[in-house]
Amino acid sequence: MTATKIKLHKGDLPTGLTFPNGIAIDTETMGLNPHRDRLCLVQLSGGDGTAHLVKFDGKSYDAPNLKALLADPKSLKIFHFARFDVAVLEHYLGVVTSPIYCTKIASKLARTYTDRHGLKDLVGEILGIEISKQQQSSDWGAAELSDSQRSYAANDVLHLHALKTRLDEMLARTGRQDLAKAAFGFLPIRAKLDLLGFEDDIFAH
Repeated sequence: MTATKIKLHKGDLPTGLTFPNGIAIDTETMGLNPHRDRLCLVQLSGGDGTAHLVKFDGKSYDAPNLKALLADPKSLKIFHFARFDVAVLEHYLGVVTSPIYCTKIASKLARTYTDRHGLKDLVGEILGIEISKQQQSSDWGAAELSDSQRSYAANDVLHLHALKTRLDEMLARTGRQDLAKAAFGFLPIRAKLDLLGFEDDIFAH
């Protein structure tokens, strides 16, 4: 990977920015309840060592360039734990994100030898890279982001393309590619169920 570049944008992505190899995406919020805790930051990367951070002030989520990118059916969006991010993006931006790849779901289907499927664990084992999660509980609604916050946010997307490549190999080895694809396709519905208050497994007895 080339040297990391972090670019901060206020309220939207710049016009003309493209991600030809798919988009790694993550979000930062004020908590884990989309109805209560506002969306503060959306991070994106094209897998080229550059992270784009879109910061929202909580007053406006009119981000036409970002919305168009999220809804583009030709552009794959790569998440880690897409269920939460997709729900937050729909709630605040009014966009159903698709198509989706989730490295956490892929990990659970391919790495059945462990119960450690967090991003830090995946990046450490599969890519041999140590990342810090120190800023996970942080004030993302602050007027200005600290350097450590920017670095943390960038790390959440910079490695997702490489993880996808390795996880695809593992899914192929176990013959679970079609199962993963079907699970990814259900994620927008799972996110909508969460937003409607159906957090529990609707398939349970």
